[in-house]
This record gives sequence, C-alpha cells and structure tokens, in this order.
Amino acid sequence: MYETPPEQNIHNFVTTGLQLDGYRVVKNFGIVRGIIVRSRSIFGNIGAAFQQLAGGDITIYTDLCEKTRRDAYERMIQHALQVGANAIIGVRYDATEIMQGVTEVLCYGTAVVIEPTPE
Repeated sequence: MYETPPEQNIHNFVTTGLQLDGYRVVKNFGIVRGIIVRSRSIFGNIGAAFQQLAGGDITIYTDLCEKTRRDAYERMIQHALQVGANAIIGVRYDATEIMQGVTEVLCYGTAVVIEPTPE
C-alpha cells in the first residue's frame, strides 16, 4: 500500500485543483464521497427567527452549515483512506433539499495516490 508523504496527513493533500504542485498522480481510485443529511431543529428555527429580526448574520444557520460541510468533508477523507488513497483532487460540494428543512450535503472528489515529482 502507498504511504502518505512523510510528515504530512491527507488533509494537506486535498484540493479543488486537478494536480498538486511537486507531486504526480501514480494511481487513481475514482470518486470518493462524504454524505450527510441534516435538519434544522425547532429550537434552532426559533433562535434564527430572533436573529433574523435583528438583521445581519444568522449565526445559528451559519454554524449549522459549517458543521455540516465539515462533517461531509471528513466522511470523504475517511472514504479515501479506506480505498488506500493519500490525496484527493477535484474536490467539490453539492447540496440538495430533500424536503422542507432537510438538506443533503455531499462532498466528493477523486481519490488518488501521489508521489513527489522526481527532480
């Protein structure tokens, strides 16, 4: 099995680009993904309604969205590690409202093995 480059972890080798400077792709495992489905709680909706009255950033929803994206990202990382990848390229996010107040967030990319480019 391939190793993650020394002194690094896979989080340092995740990019929206199709390559990583100084490295070359030596194996492609295909698409990996992290999916999470979240709903807003009644308490969160009430708190957000009060924040909406004041105007500005609705931090309850901002925090929920940030946590949801982070969880989907971490699930994608775990999927990549399970298939033996040490990097992920072409990372994207997608979100779909399944029903009112329930949203699926998908984080996906291409799991690869990279090696330092020979000098």
